[in-house]
Amino acid sequence: MPETFKAADAVELAVVERNGFIESRHLGSAVVMAADGSVVTELGDIGAPIFPRSALKPFQALASMQSGVPLRGVQVALACASHTGSLEHMDVVNGMLKAADLTDEDLQCPAAWPQDETARGWLVRTDRGRQRVAFNCSGKHAGFLWACAENGWDTKTYLDPNHPLQRRVMEIIEEYTGERISHLATDGCGAPVPAVSLTGLARAVGKLAKAPSDKNADARAATIATAMVDYPWAVQGHGTENTVVMEDLEIIAKLGAEGVMVMGTDTGVSVAVKILDGGARAASLIGLTLLAAAGALDAEKVGPVLEKVVKPVLGGGEPVGRIRLAAPVMALLD
Repeated sequence: MPETFKAADAVELAVVERNGFIESRHLGSAVVMAADGSVVTELGDIGAPIFPRSALKPFQALASMQSGVPLRGVQVALACASHTGSLEHMDVVNGMLKAADLTDEDLQCPAAWPQDETARGWLVRTDRGRQRVAFNCSGKHAGFLWACAENGWDTKTYLDPNHPLQRRVMEIIEEYTGERISHLATDGCGAPVPAVSLTGLARAVGKLAKAPSDKNADARAATIATAMVDYPWAVQGHGTENTVVMEDLEIIAKLGAEGVMVMGTDTGVSVAVKILDGGARAASLIGLTLLAAAGALDAEKVGPVLEKVVKPVLGGGEPVGRIRLAAPVMALLD
């Protein structure tokens, strides 16, 4: 059976401390890549395949845009989003569907309760129940459907790996990662998700992040990178990790399920992290620290951001510990 890297090939990236006792350890792999594609930092196995999951959404959005979807502004960010399902998020997704002359019934992502408490309360009070537009991937799916409408493609099979749009997605991922896709699976939202290496993922994110200043880059890729930073609330949600990082540091930050995190600066330096146990609570801490250690971010600016996004370890509702970097990452700061 195809598989990702094993624990023996990973390194300890972070630990969870409670009252002076190390309670849990997060193993994983990570890579920092320079704009020229060279590896700056390598921790663990960065060549084994992983499923990037939602970290690939900007490239799926790029496929929709290259297929003729006229996304603008906040719509671009929503097509890249793992959003909290706020009323704002759902309004933008509904607007995208309306522009394509489609409705939420055409979405093939699962119906869900929004993570956003205000939106959830509204759905409960109005007896609307779970909604497909509230699912965190609905923006991506709306972009997919809009591409089908623009090209006369079948909207019923838009998640089929052999659909023209999904074939275009895979071509773009191979182009940006510089790798052949090693395995194809089904993501939580129902869309195809390919396996690539952390190295390939970092390469792709670096190209995307640098696109606005690269005269040879695809203009739509530049639009995506710009929109994510211009509308960070749309990419995840007010007060959430990715949104805070993008607001305060003006870099691309995109989570993926099962402990994946990617970040990219406007100079093209990028980081890709995979936490082997699938937990994401230390991913921003690791990613931002690695970029700062590589000189791609100002450490003095990173510190306050980490205070906002790294949750304390609580006991009785009070802080009793913290998530902190493990020795292999700390060594990079010396």
